[in-house]
Amino acid sequence: MRIHWYPGHMSKAKRIIKENIRLVDLVIELRDARIPKSSANPDFELLSRNKERMILLNKKDLADPVKTREWIEHFREQGIRGQAINCLKSADIRELKRTIIQMAEEKHNDIKEKKGIRKTIRIMVVGIPNVGKSTLFNGLAGGAKARTEDRPGVTRGKQWVKIHPFIDLLDTPGLLWPKADDQSAMRNLAFIGSIRDDIIDLVELAGTFLDVVMDLYPQPLVTRYKLENTEGLKGYHLLEAICKNQGWIRSGGTPDLERGAKQLLSDFRSGKLGCITLETP
Repeated sequence: MRIHWYPGHMSKAKRIIKENIRLVDLVIELRDARIPKSSANPDFELLSRNKERMILLNKKDLADPVKTREWIEHFREQGIRGQAINCLKSADIRELKRTIIQMAEEKHNDIKEKKGIRKTIRIMVVGIPNVGKSTLFNGLAGGAKARTEDRPGVTRGKQWVKIHPFIDLLDTPGLLWPKADDQSAMRNLAFIGSIRDDIIDLVELAGTFLDVVMDLYPQPLVTRYKLENTEGLKGYHLLEAICKNQGWIRSGGTPDLERGAKQLLSDFRSGKLGCITLETP
């Protein structure tokens, strides 16, 4: 299946980032820990060149911790600070804030020593839609500063918030790249919900998801959906088997594939299938 999605407000988001990147000292990019590669927008690396960067892997509780550590080490080898986080946990937000303040103080003191001035350190938070960016921003800001909703593309404005006497934080709208050339990445984004479900064939997407996860983490699927004798079964037929086992049957006796697809993807997104990471460094 081919996925194409680039709503009009994405162009505005890119413009906001381009206009403000020159003002910032540090760029914090938020990614999804389950798909650390696919949830990285290539534009961010280009736009933030020559800026100090930090990559946060959000929803760490839904990802394979072993693979998360591998990704953090991968970033470290590239000279980029990486950190796993659950933006919904206040303890994680407090730890992150301490790290940010430490990084900002080092930069602040360096500027003061070189130029003899006290400078406000400005930090930009970037990330694709639905990775938890507004939740992170609100947590760091200490209040409901950005409107959040579990739907891609809700936060669309621009706002600076002071989180420390010499640290300003800029939130930006979620941004997807304009070309869907990397269909593997687009597929993974659809799996986690960063692309709207209503523009995708969910039955086909669920079938593809089953093929991927049965290769990587078969046991959670087998256990949760009571699958037996799955040898040789692929995508669509696996979804049929799940529907039959769960009693998701239409009035005519055929498997309710739409219901099965929605439930399967919901189970993955909410962590009911366990800790799953779909990509390695």
